[in-house]
Amino acid sequence: MSFDPDVNECLTAAAWLVNSVGPPDRLQEVADLERFLDEHHYTGRLDRDRAELESVRASRTELRRLLTTERDEAPEVINTVLRTGGAVPQLVRHAPRGWHLHAVDATEPLATRLLVETALAMSAVVISGETSRISTCAASRCENVVVDLTRNRTKRFCGVTCGNRAAAAAYRLRQSTG
Repeated sequence: MSFDPDVNECLTAAAWLVNSVGPPDRLQEVADLERFLDEHHYTGRLDRDRAELESVRASRTELRRLLTTERDEAPEVINTVLRTGGAVPQLVRHAPRGWHLHAVDATEPLATRLLVETALAMSAVVISGETSRISTCAASRCENVVVDLTRNRTKRFCGVTCGNRAAAAAYRLRQSTG
């Protein structure tokens, strides 16, 4: 199952923000926000200042809630964010993308757009019955969010480091019992 590219990008960006809490926190300076914006291609109003950074940092808790709420409770969380953010879905086109759906005006603050666009992306996940594609990392002592966009649903770890640690631990366990 592949979602619309805009949904995939939004979910991936939201997971990065949620996981940026760390430790160490990877979103501490305006330059960190700049790198995030460059990597995830956000358009519209971008203040690129300390106030915007702080509002994005503050949104990470609600983003985690959007991504990790169980399927039956997710619509309430999604609808609350859409209402609070003043969602008015509209078709937009900007480079490099063709026509796609945004839920708030491009002039809204970045943190608002992040939350509302993630809520819209999560609505596609819930509607398609694919909430199992978003989970927490399978590594022990890791609470990072994992967005599994693979065809065969095999992504279990938030990154290579956690995957390697788990593989090494499993290898050590096999060696000690064998």
